[in-house]
Amino acid sequence: MLGQLIGEVFGTFILILLGDGVVANVGLAPRLAATAYNWNTITIGWAFAVIVAVYVSAGVSGAHLNPAVTIALALKRGFPWGKVLPYIVAQIVGAFLGALGVYLVYLDGLKGAGMPNVWCTGPGSVFGQAFWGGTGGTASGGYSFLNAFIAEVFGTAVLLWGILASGDSKNTGLMHNLGPFLVGGTVLAVGLSLGGPSGYAINPARDFGPRLFGLLAGTQGLFSNGYWWIPIVGPIVGGAIGVYLYDWFVTSFLPAK
Repeated sequence: MLGQLIGEVFGTFILILLGDGVVANVGLAPRLAATAYNWNTITIGWAFAVIVAVYVSAGVSGAHLNPAVTIALALKRGFPWGKVLPYIVAQIVGAFLGALGVYLVYLDGLKGAGMPNVWCTGPGSVFGQAFWGGTGGTASGGYSFLNAFIAEVFGTAVLLWGILASGDSKNTGLMHNLGPFLVGGTVLAVGLSLGGPSGYAINPARDFGPRLFGLLAGTQGLFSNGYWWIPIVGPIVGGAIGVYLYDWFVTSFLPAK
């Protein structure tokens, strides 16, 4: 169990170090200025962050790296409920430490920019401001909190479909340990196609751990706008829906092997 929890901490650390790292790199953009505000760069960076993190930790912990995934697997894949809370705590710790890593790597740029929100999604995030001017009671540029919640539900459901399909030997499946590429590709697809309204956290630990770190680092407004619960509850709901729909619409019709 200790090794599994360390695997979740380390894997989620890598996920956030690289994922929030690309947000900081493009958001601060000291060499490229405004032309570097590129959503494609963000989505590709996050996709490869997932791929690397899963490859590193999958053999130890299963590479959940996401409370929504852990809860969904407990609901329908027999993952022990006694491990759910420890896994979630490990994921949040790893995400917090990943944000610390980003802080250390981009320290001068972050201080120079006034410690902007490169940590988490929603109002006030670097890309909400850069692309949509999102402030106050909207998630980004006119998208309501309800709209952002719905986007998180759909995005996380799609994430679960990619995860479940990648390891499903009765379905097409993937051979030679290529599953992490499908998972990363799913994250890329969600970001490109469904990520606009909410910033596609699709992972409660990914958002909450760095949000806690950002609060300690001095970033303003991370908990004052009422948005913080959406990237926690939305992905959990979406993950549960996703695993049930996969079994109803796919598993039920696959041939027995």
